[in-house]
Amino acid sequence: MLTRAQHWQKTRRLTAILLLAWLATGFCAAFFARELAGLSVFGWPLSFYLAAQGASLVYLSILAVYAWRMRKLDRAAAAAAEPRA
Repeated sequence: MLTRAQHWQKTRRLTAILLLAWLATGFCAAFFARELAGLSVFGWPLSFYLAAQGASLVYLSILAVYAWRMRKLDRAAAAAAEPRA
């Protein structure tokens, strides 16, 4: 049984956690890519390319987790809202 207030509390918590993961990924990819310096391709450091590709994969996983968890939360809220006969 999930009340409306519980549903929104869980939704806000999930959104806050995933936004923090997004922020950390964006910051870490740019900040720590300098530490991976070494190879360069056509004058561009390969470390920044690899960091950007890794960050893109993390962003896609954040979207997948959000869609999966919200589907579960919405189904639980819909089941709780149905009148019992």
